[in-house]
Amino acid sequence: MTNLQLFYDPPGVLRLTVDDEKSYPKVSLYQSSPLRRPGKFLSLLDGKSEEIALVPSLEDLEPESRKIAELELARRYLTARIQTLTSVRQEFGVTYWHALTDRGERDFVVQNLSESCLWLSESHLLIIDADNNRFEVADTHALDPNSRRLLESVL
Repeated sequence: MTNLQLFYDPPGVLRLTVDDEKSYPKVSLYQSSPLRRPGKFLSLLDGKSEEIALVPSLEDLEPESRKIAELELARRYLTARIQTLTSVRQEFGVTYWHALTDRGERDFVVQNLSESCLWLSESHLLIIDADNNRFEVADTHALDPNSRRLLESVL
């Protein structure tokens, strides 16, 4: 197996060395299915967005590189969990949301509901706003009655 070493240099800039032979000064890390298969099928891209390597699992990385990869994935795929919807309104095809999340109160805007609301299961919903922020409703059935009514009014 190829030895992939991930590290930050300078701080905040992800770099990669492959087999102590080739180094990439700017690398991006993506997952093919971050919600359905967390930690699986990681793609490392160079500064030109060309794939350097596909890593089947986080476990395939050395411990230090695994820690760096986990930090990058947590940063890239940050998702706020919606606990309560306080208002949802539509105007001219745009939906305005106000929610209480596990990260505090949030106001966000969704341009196209059919493209931005993804059902991951019968009751698991992912909402991606106009700024590409992710909001998750882990179980729509667990929402309070008013939140469910607001959600059902737009979906």
